[in-house]
Amino acid sequence: MLTGDSHAQSLSAFLLWWSRNFDMSSIMRSQNTHLQGIGLRLLAAFLMTAMSAAIHGAAQSVPIGQIMFWRSALALVPIVLYMAWRSEFPAALKTRYPRLHVTRSAFGAFSMAMSFISLAYLPVANAQALAYLAPVLVLPIAAMMLGERLTATIIIAISVGFSGVVLLLWEAIELPGDGALIGVVAGLAYAFTMAFVRVHTKTMTATEGSSTIAFYFAIVSAGLGLASLPLGWVSLSTAMFGWLALAGLIGGIGHIVANEAVARAPVSRLAPFDFTGLVWALGFDLVLFSVIPGALGVLGVFAITLAALLVTFAGRNTQPDPLKV
Repeated sequence: MLTGDSHAQSLSAFLLWWSRNFDMSSIMRSQNTHLQGIGLRLLAAFLMTAMSAAIHGAAQSVPIGQIMFWRSALALVPIVLYMAWRSEFPAALKTRYPRLHVTRSAFGAFSMAMSFISLAYLPVANAQALAYLAPVLVLPIAAMMLGERLTATIIIAISVGFSGVVLLLWEAIELPGDGALIGVVAGLAYAFTMAFVRVHTKTMTATEGSSTIAFYFAIVSAGLGLASLPLGWVSLSTAMFGWLALAGLIGGIGHIVANEAVARAPVSRLAPFDFTGLVWALGFDLVLFSVIPGALGVLGVFAITLAALLVTFAGRNTQPDPLKV
């Protein structure tokens, strides 16, 4: 029979176990942090889609190289301020692997150029959908370069994604005069190169900070954009400079917000909220540019988005996605 002291000891042991394993305040703090991360990810999706809309508006009359320069140069402002706020500037500018930054930034700049060409010829929603192919294409590239395994779900996702591309191509071929085919091809080139950039970035994050990678990417992209000056730049009206300034500042802020989201919640939990950008893209097309995708375009956008979601949830069932930029 238990004595009074034994009861007290048992109760104390039980309360100690409960406090260690069921700390409600800690659980609530964790949930609140994850909610903050989700909110920041939703904001990042809006900002990056707004940047795409601004690029689409500017690309109607401004050369791609000129857009790249202003987008990258102005993005340095929020990036440097962010680094200073985190007490990383100028220490974060030091790197032992400058060649890795040059390679990553060169491929990233090419990918940016392809994205801007796609936005010049396609509605924002169609270009955004093609961008969603990047995480789908990462998987076969990672399988070849990093030895990662392809599951049946991922193979299905890749097939669905490319069926969406076929639908977008079909719609583009029906309207050759609008240059939509150029936009689709550029969008595919963007997705392929961005898939490589993500795998390359994965190898860099072991030694380099995300703000360091972003800084040198902006520097290299701005330099390559400036190199296009002899090819002919245009005089910017107030409205055109407004589009470019908006794209640069929003792009830089969007990158910062995305980093802060990742700091508060697992990437696998945040990834599905990226696709809210498609809703914003359709809204920008309608409100700013009075454009609604055709039936084939809508089906293509849906198929690519479904493929990206399949990849996202397949990753959640295995391990957190390490291929974040």
